[in-house]
Amino acid sequence: MDLIARFYDDLADDYHLNYADWHEAVPRQGRVLARLIRDRSGDNAAGTLLDCSCGIGTQAIGLALEGFDVTGTDLSQRSIDRARREADAFGVTVKWGVVDFRTLAVDVPGTFDVVLSCDNSLPHLLTDNDLRLALTHMYAKLDPDGLLVIGIRDYDALLGERPRFTSPRAIERGDDRSVIFQLWDWIGDGSRYETTLFVHKRIRGEWTSRMHTATYWALKRDELDRLAAEAGFDDVRWQFPDVTGHHQPLMTARKPLETRDIHDRI
Repeated sequence: MDLIARFYDDLADDYHLNYADWHEAVPRQGRVLARLIRDRSGDNAAGTLLDCSCGIGTQAIGLALEGFDVTGTDLSQRSIDRARREADAFGVTVKWGVVDFRTLAVDVPGTFDVVLSCDNSLPHLLTDNDLRLALTHMYAKLDPDGLLVIGIRDYDALLGERPRFTSPRAIERGDDRSVIFQLWDWIGDGSRYETTLFVHKRIRGEWTSRMHTATYWALKRDELDRLAAEAGFDDVRWQFPDVTGHHQPLMTARKPLETRDIHDRI
């Protein structure tokens, strides 16, 4: 995972450019996810929540604004450093830590009502074994009857199209301008692809360009369903952007009231 940590370390200062207006997206995502969690839990209370791939804090801060007691972890130190600053700017308290989501049971104390991983983080794991391991550690961090929430790209649709690029997004702030887009190179049978993210910025009249490369698993819903079940989850459901208002499909699943020991599956 060193390559993924480096990818997000390098991207931390510019990650907000993935959103047209990141500061507007944070509270909006908090509202959308809080509604989903409360609907699935049948409880309006804001409980404890672990965002185990929190990045610069997009969802963690938004859910803290909604009253959740949030812990945010990520394998990127620079992303966590920025998340701390952004949480201070939003006026919320979040407990932060640098943790690989394949070692949550070892490195994160306590258990939670909700474990969350959004913004297409899980597909960085490229094998059944690694992804199952991450899900097993998420399972270990949930209270019995706790809720798992996963957000990934709609690969069931994307695999039919196999797009080669994303549309450029231009963001202007005064005289400064940023342009961001991605090139996608599909590998072999198309179940994996390499993304190259280009960030061009004009600040005080001077242009700079950077590129960031990562490989993803084009993870279909039935594949994630199977791996979640193998990790011990049940009651797996999918909800889609036209219903939730979230920008990606969301999978939810339950940790059963009667649970098995994590060591049986690691």
